[in-house]
Amino acid sequence: MTIADPRPDTTVRPYTVEIPQEDIDDLKRRIRNTRFPERETVDDTSQGVRLEVMQALATYWLEQHDWRRVEAQLNALPQFITEIDGLDIHFIHVRSKHEGALPMIVTHGWPGSVIEQLKIVGPLTDPTAYGADAADAFDLVIPSLPGHGFSGKPDKPGWDPIRIARAWAELMTRLGYDRYVAQGGDWGNAVTEQLALQQPPGLVGIHTNMPATVPDEIQTALDAHEPPPGDLDAEERGAWDQLATFYAHGLGYAQEMGNRPQTLYALADSPVGLAAWMLDHDAASYDLIARVFLGGSEGLTRDDILDNIDLYWFTNTAVSSARLYWESKLAFFAPKGVPLPTGVSVFPDEIYAAPRSWATRAYPNLIHFNRLERGTHFAAWEQPELFAQEVRATFRTLR
Repeated sequence: MTIADPRPDTTVRPYTVEIPQEDIDDLKRRIRNTRFPERETVDDTSQGVRLEVMQALATYWLEQHDWRRVEAQLNALPQFITEIDGLDIHFIHVRSKHEGALPMIVTHGWPGSVIEQLKIVGPLTDPTAYGADAADAFDLVIPSLPGHGFSGKPDKPGWDPIRIARAWAELMTRLGYDRYVAQGGDWGNAVTEQLALQQPPGLVGIHTNMPATVPDEIQTALDAHEPPPGDLDAEERGAWDQLATFYAHGLGYAQEMGNRPQTLYALADSPVGLAAWMLDHDAASYDLIARVFLGGSEGLTRDDILDNIDLYWFTNTAVSSARLYWESKLAFFAPKGVPLPTGVSVFPDEIYAAPRSWATRAYPNLIHFNRLERGTHFAAWEQPELFAQEVRATFRTLR
């Protein structure tokens, strides 16, 4: 009789991305056969992603975009899979050539992926090649969230940001790091803050580019559709205006994924449908992406955007990634009382630009705060140089 081994498999296995050619051919066929709706009846974005943007995207996707290019870019980096808490976790792991590099785990959000972080790997692991100091080098660990990218898809409920944070602590321990920092935005911020609240041995500080700082009285007024408090300063009123607009016009995707993620079958069947859903995240990011596909030059390129959409398509993770919204019961923008040293970088076209006054209240151990002149929700992806500078500045005193 064979007795099953009760010990968990802690093996760290090398991973290579290899998308079958038939999957690429199928994607092209589906794009070619897209049935588009009629044009929107307005001359603005009040009805959603505009037809001319999606038609331009589909044309470029079909005729010029090359998945093999980004596949080679991913495979040029060390990638691994390891099982944690019964689920395969994919991650990129790049060690710096510089001695004394500070280990950092960086977590993406939705509709992001590890592709968001590709542009910061060089600047953070090899700073001297980018005009920075070797003393600011990092070892980078960049995991794919459960249900996203090349990580496993949970087949039972329970993988919320709290559980993911515990898995990240185990991952860093498994890699031999006994002192490290963490970074995140969007869901990456939610996971990173939960990691800081759990205070696993070795974690000494965090950085966020999407801080959770909204005071209770502000959230209450927003939820009740009340006017803003009369004592807000200019920064606070700017954040209020951004939040009020987002709550009124930008929450549709999150509400659907939070309530009925399994209903989104169309995203697994239509690549153009998936692309439209992923583009319609927040107004500033959508406007940037629309300008790109209509001929503009921005921090992102058409290939950047399609690389990320391809990753969701080929891994069929539109629905499994959406379930994170259903899983999480956290108040997304509410302060969590993070006790560890925290750095906050505020990019102006984020969903809301957190005021210093709110950040100071939300993070009692705030060690870095800076407002940038440009940048949207996808900071590492769109503004990698500024992002790298912010991360270096935050953790310089913790080395």
